[in-house]
Formats: sequence, structure tokens, C-alpha cells
Amino acid sequence: MIPVSDLVVKLHERAVRSVALQFPAGLARQAPQVAAALRDAGFFVVVSGDPCYGACDLALDTLLHADVLVHFGHAPVEDRPDVIYEPVRFDFDVNALEAALPLLRTRRIGLVTTVQHVHLLSAMAAYLRERGIEAVVAPGDGRTPLVGQVLGCNFAAARATGADEILFVGTGVFHPIGIQLATRSRVVALDPYTRKAQEVDADRLVRRRAAVMAKAEGAESFGIIVSTKSGQQRMGLARRLVALSDRAVLVMMREVSPGELLDLGFAAYVNTACPRLAYDDQARFPVPVLTPPEFEILCGARSWDDYTIDEYLAA
Repeated sequence: MIPVSDLVVKLHERAVRSVALQFPAGLARQAPQVAAALRDAGFFVVVSGDPCYGACDLALDTLLHADVLVHFGHAPVEDRPDVIYEPVRFDFDVNALEAALPLLRTRRIGLVTTVQHVHLLSAMAAYLRERGIEAVVAPGDGRTPLVGQVLGCNFAAARATGADEILFVGTGVFHPIGIQLATRSRVVALDPYTRKAQEVDADRLVRRRAAVMAKAEGAESFGIIVSTKSGQQRMGLARRLVALSDRAVLVMMREVSPGELLDLGFAAYVNTACPRLAYDDQARFPVPVLTPPEFEILCGARSWDDYTIDEYLAA
């Protein structure tokens, strides 16, 4: 169970009486136990039951009924005095890095991971140093406040290493593919639990995205999606995209779902909300959903040579 003793101290220091709790999908099943522990500590507790996709997706509606919101599992994206961020650590044996060693070609690499594992970066760098590899761990920007941390929508910490080769330690391939597109570096991805390592190739993703762009090219109308979620709203970007085409219209949405897009009836959409919606969920959507850089390419404002992944970068 998520430990709450330190959290109770923080809450007492703030002299709060009521607490809203928000959990991402991987931690949501711990909600009853955490809520019970806080209730037993004397707090009124309300739990957000809405889906949570990250620190950019705060349960502000639930916060209306409490003094503070405790958001579990992520580092801060928005700096709010009424939100407490409680990252959750996941440990693994750093000897798992042995699986990546045969794939590394240089003696100086960038090293990045996700928020769940950043506490292990020093141990990982020491492991690599003992094997003659200098691992550069660099700070990102305001959306990734922890050194060496990357998000699925922000790879600033990877770029900041300045390395021609980057090792990503974590699960899944979306983050390392994004790192490759954002940095143009060679990227090795290591799953520390399965101990499987692979060199990442973003070409397959780019080919899939090119096919989506081809379908959208002759669309009679484009809905430029703007998220109403406080940490995802990019109105300035959306307005710039609307100005590129007389076929484009702003569309405000909280949850971007296939049913809603079908009901709205635009021939294609451009997503300025969570970037992973276009990349991961395209097969679910009834019409093409482009990223901002892809729409810029279609409108002639960007060249194919400058194709890149969509990122949220701190202002």
C-alpha cells in the first residue's frame, strides 16, 4: 500500500480538514486503503473516480469539495498551493542494466527514466561508471522537475544530455521512440523488469503517421482540439494552427473520445491535448487525428525533414 505517514504530517502542517485524492489507473485500486488510513487520521476524504492520465489532468472538480488535492504517482506539472503531489517509487535491481551493455556503442551516454524510477538514477549511473561508461543525467524543464525525468509529452531532459546515444530505462516503447524523434540520437530502451533491451527505431511510427496524414490531406474541415484540462490547454498553439487553414475551427473538449469526434462531424482533427491520443489511439478514432507538427507539414508551414514528435515544453 502507498505509505501515508509522511502525507499525514504534510496535511497537519497545512491545518487542512478535508482531502481530495486522485490516482492514475495503475494505483487506483489502492484508493480504498489510502482513503481509510486518512479517514482514521481524522480527515474528511473524497476520492476522484474520473480517469487520470497524468499530473496534467488534475481533478479540480473534486478539489472544489476539499481543502487540498493529493495527486498520487506523478511529479508536479502545475504549481498550485492547493495540490500536493505524491510520486510513488518503484524499485528494481540496477543489475538489470547488464542487458543493455551489449547494445551501447559509446562510452558516453545520456541516461533518462520516468518519474517512478528517478530515485534510482544515481545507482544506475554508478553501475555504468564501474563498467567504463559515463552516464550523463541532466535536468529538463518546468514540466519535468526531476533531474533525468522524461514524460510521454516532454523529452527535454534527454535533449539536455547532449549525448549522441541515450539509454532509457522503463517500460514500453513510446517514451524511447519519442526520445529518438526529439533528439535524433541513437536510443536504447531497457525494461528493468523483463531485463530486455532493444535499439529503438521510430521509422515504423513515422510511416504510420504519414499514412494518417495522407488520409487527412484532402479533408474539407479540421477540428483543432483544445483541452479544457488545466495542464493540457494549449490555446496559443491552437490559435496559430487555426490561422494556417481556412478549413480549421477550434473545438474545446475535456475527454477526447471516438464517439465525441464522430458526433461532431469534422472530416479530420488536430489534437493539441495529450499528444499520446493521436499516436496511441488513432485506430480507435473514426477519422484522421493529426499532431500539431503534422498539420503544419500539411499546411506547408513545416518541412518533412523537420518532422518531430509533439511535445509540451515549458514556457
